[in-house]
Amino acid sequence: QVQLVESGGGLVQAGGSLRLSCAASGDTFSSYDMGWFRQASGKEREFVAAISWRGGSTFYADSVKGRYTISRDNAKTTVYLQMNSLKPEDTAVYYCAAARGGVAVSSNGYPYWGQGTQVTVAS
Repeated sequence: QVQLVESGGGLVQAGGSLRLSCAASGDTFSSYDMGWFRQASGKEREFVAAISWRGGSTFYADSVKGRYTISRDNAKTTVYLQMNSLKPEDTAVYYCAAARGGVAVSSNGYPYWGQGTQVTVAS
């Protein structure tokens, strides 16, 4: 079992930047694949980015590619999501998720989830 806690959300202006953090505890962490998802009001949860801890591979949704960067710090058991050039359509609750056995782009592939952090981008 692993517990995940997101932080760093808030209100920013369009074009601004924000960095989200996901702190993990409760289990060995370095072998977990990690993902970020988001869910806007009234919409389905969607994939944002993922990173393989052992391989260092990263994956991004087309909507955020070139603007977002996912990274890791295994010594701190923390995953980050750097968000630049933010747009109003990026407004959502952002969730951190963990899985074993490979990176997934579907939420069904992640058994462990944080409670989310709100990101609001003003138009």
